[in-house]
Amino acid sequence: MPRTIRSVQGDTLDRICHRVYGQTAGITEQVLEANPGIADLGPVLPSATVVALPDIATQSPSTATVQLWD
Repeated sequence: MPRTIRSVQGDTLDRICHRVYGQTAGITEQVLEANPGIADLGPVLPSATVVALPDIATQSPSTATVQLWD
């Protein structure tokens, strides 16, 4: 069963995903699916909106090496 949180003033779903999961790529879509109708509330959620947070396995950010000179 997913846990839930309540949004605070100015929260967006992306901001909540970043705060809870540490990333948004691929996560926001899953949280949207777990919360039918939440997109209808607009980009900035009303304060105290209940958001279900499904169990999502996140990956650590990639640490690719970039060579700037030859």
